[in-house]
Amino acid sequence: MCDNKRGKEITEPKTNSSIRTIVLPEPVVRVFREMKKEATSRWIFPSPIKEDSPINPHALGKRFRLILEHSNCKPVRFHDLRHTFATIALQSGMDVKTLSNIIGHVSSATTINIYSHITDTMQRDAACKIDRKITGAEVQQRVDESPEIKKRMEPYIPYKGKIRRPGKGCITEINDHLFEGRYSPTWPDGKRRSHNIYAKTREECEEKLAALIIKIQAEIIVGSAAKYAGQRKREAIAAYMFEYPEETRKSIIGQAVNADRKTVGKYYDEIRTEIDSTLYKD
Repeated sequence: MCDNKRGKEITEPKTNSSIRTIVLPEPVVRVFREMKKEATSRWIFPSPIKEDSPINPHALGKRFRLILEHSNCKPVRFHDLRHTFATIALQSGMDVKTLSNIIGHVSSATTINIYSHITDTMQRDAACKIDRKITGAEVQQRVDESPEIKKRMEPYIPYKGKIRRPGKGCITEINDHLFEGRYSPTWPDGKRRSHNIYAKTREECEEKLAALIIKIQAEIIVGSAAKYAGQRKREAIAAYMFEYPEETRKSIIGQAVNADRKTVGKYYDEIRTEIDSTLYKD
């Protein structure tokens, strides 16, 4: 589901690996079976307002925050439940390949990169088990008493940065060794799509996010130019400005319709007047 100018819209997932079958615990399956008996919608979680539509994800997030507040838990994102599941699954002995398939990563390498702090611990535990098996003796696992390790064992509170400028994406500090960058632009077809990257440090995440934004913006410009190709310049500029009335940068409009800034400036005020009269007429 994505946001666009027409509201919420059901779209295809970002990758083919997102379409997958997930095996659920039997207690959860029983709950779903009971829900299905009384279901009046094709959706598992239907909207209480709009007929034949799923529940708004924002409503789910609000309910989740309310549950956390009533439970005296620290505020976290609904998406953090995904990271919690992955961490507990690895700690409980689930292999990386299986986890990668469950959470829909394109490859196991992505899972290993994001959850390297868990896989490193798993490797140390495996080494101790092998040593015990070979020697037949109990091996005391070494505990690093350095200040850095002690600091990492303390309760961690993610840093919340300042609000970023529009078009610069956002960065979330998931824990002390994992940062998530997200960029969610609106494409020429009117659909808003999110793109995510992960890094171990804020600096690395900033670099990856900046590169991602440049790449996606270039793809949007190419898509826009193809969409308006063949139209006369004024028609193409007007079509783009009516579709994206919030865009006021002449350089961006020019790039989208394959016109120079001077040509956009020639028609800009005239088209803007038409847009205002259309949007604000009685």
